[in-house]
Amino acid sequence: MDVHHHAHTQRKKWTHYFWEFLMLFLAVFCGFLAEYKLEHTIEHQREKQYAKELYAELFADSVAVADKIKIRLEKEKDMDYLSSYFRDSSLTLLPREFYPAYTTVMYLANTYAFEPKDGILSQLKSSGSLRYFKNSTLQKLFGDISVSINNVRYRNEQEYQYFASPIKPFILKHFDFNWLNELRKQHGENTTGINLVNQYRKTNTTIQAGILNLRSFDKGEASNMILFYKQMLVSSRTLQMNDYIAVNHKLLHELRQHYQIK
Repeated sequence: MDVHHHAHTQRKKWTHYFWEFLMLFLAVFCGFLAEYKLEHTIEHQREKQYAKELYAELFADSVAVADKIKIRLEKEKDMDYLSSYFRDSSLTLLPREFYPAYTTVMYLANTYAFEPKDGILSQLKSSGSLRYFKNSTLQKLFGDISVSINNVRYRNEQEYQYFASPIKPFILKHFDFNWLNELRKQHGENTTGINLVNQYRKTNTTIQAGILNLRSFDKGEASNMILFYKQMLVSSRTLQMNDYIAVNHKLLHELRQHYQIK
């Protein structure tokens, strides 16, 4: 009888399984860490890119609002001149400086409106990308600038409504638009309104024009309307626009500090 010897596989020790499990665990864990680090790096790069884009938008607006305030101050001077002229001066013998002031005060409205841009900020909000900005100060300032932008826009709407009525009906009745027509012929059809007026003020030429429908013109009412309009513009400048400037300045400062933006 043949005797068969069965080969027996030697059982592995528990330590072998432990090291296999440990190596597998370390491989998975290292992969997780690598993925986390990559994701964190990508998020940080996006955060920095968004910060730069937001900074550029806010900086452009800081320049724009400063320019608007400058020309609004000039318009306020024209308002003082015009309201005083309507009260105390002849409406038939108009001086050369009357129609430039008349135009800036009563006709040019949108030129003096500051329209804050929030394209980047709105995009960050709608996409949920504001989550990349972890700094609490920045988060608060994002909320503050949104409120300031809404306040400026609301004030712009109020100013436009006042221009639509009573100012627009007033100028349709009493403003000689032939003056503007002749002005454009002299200085170019593509020149904007405020630049047309400024160019005219620098020249020695005179374009004749008058106040239309003088019989129905109420000097006191016209003067009071302009002074009310001025108070509205002053309020917008000293409250909503100055508030925007203050928040804009703080936000630009924080973005420079956190992201080394020059």
